[in-house]
Amino acid sequence: MRVEEIGAATLYLGDCQDILPELGRVDAVVTDPPYGINICKTGKVGGGLLATVKDYGKKQWDKETPSSNTIDLIREISNSQIIFGGNYFRLPPSSCWLIWDKQINGNFADAEMAWTNLKGAVRLIHWRWNGMIRKGDDVREHPTQKPVGVMEWCIQKLPPETKSILDPFMGSGTTGVACVRLGKTFIGIEQDEEYFDIACRRIEEAYKQADMFIESLQESKLTQVNLL
Repeated sequence: MRVEEIGAATLYLGDCQDILPELGRVDAVVTDPPYGINICKTGKVGGGLLATVKDYGKKQWDKETPSSNTIDLIREISNSQIIFGGNYFRLPPSSCWLIWDKQINGNFADAEMAWTNLKGAVRLIHWRWNGMIRKGDDVREHPTQKPVGVMEWCIQKLPPETKSILDPFMGSGTTGVACVRLGKTFIGIEQDEEYFDIACRRIEEAYKQADMFIESLQESKLTQVNLL
């Protein structure tokens, strides 16, 4: 097992079924587990208005969903949970589903649903993801990657006291990037080494951007003081 410490993020390369029992409690789990739809069966993924098709290779991580025991353990070790693809798993009823409207046309789903154990009503975000007119400047590096803006929106729905967030199916690290931007402690687990390395790089870059923002803010404040 490989462990990387990047700022307030701890990243584990390995199977979450082996690692989860060794972790302590966390405030929240925000994750996007495999849906078991074998999305990489051709290696090429695309779809939607003006979408480009990208070859991600014929990987096997989406051949089946996580076991019920894994989903149950995720819920046991956390106070709050946001689980994308909740309609694919055995989970209790919820009044607060988070719905991501992709605003696309094509063979893929118009929206994705995240189950939560949060209090409140169903919430909806519109965020075009596919094609040349998509929102944001995220680089797609994983076939089921979510936009950072969508994951930030999800995290902001958690109780305000939430400090530590776990993603046991980290993929390319989008949840981790969102945590860096929002000042949260992050724990990520990923069993594919290629995606693990991508997640490490993206989270490192997010911290560098955060540091640059802080330095720029400090310089601006110093300039204002000198002008007084």
